[in-house]
Amino acid sequence: MSYEFIGYLGSAVIAISLLVANVTLLRYLNSIGCAIMVTYALLINAYPVVLMNFICIIINLYHIVKVGDFKNQFSSLFKFCKTDRS
Repeated sequence: MSYEFIGYLGSAVIAISLLVANVTLLRYLNSIGCAIMVTYALLINAYPVVLMNFICIIINLYHIVKVGDFKNQFSSLFKFCKTDRS
């Protein structure tokens, strides 16, 4: 069985996360992509890749917790089209 699809999926999610302007959404998407890459790296026994992506997950979670106020963070993720018109 080829695990390459999992690696491509993780890479795509990480790349998409870097295109997002909302930093909170970036951190969540990047963590998901890194988790997928950890799974892929474990399947192919690439332990340096596991370590690097696990560290990225920890850094993302640290910044998510540091910002705090999870309820407002979660609700702000879905305000894509909000404009400020005065």
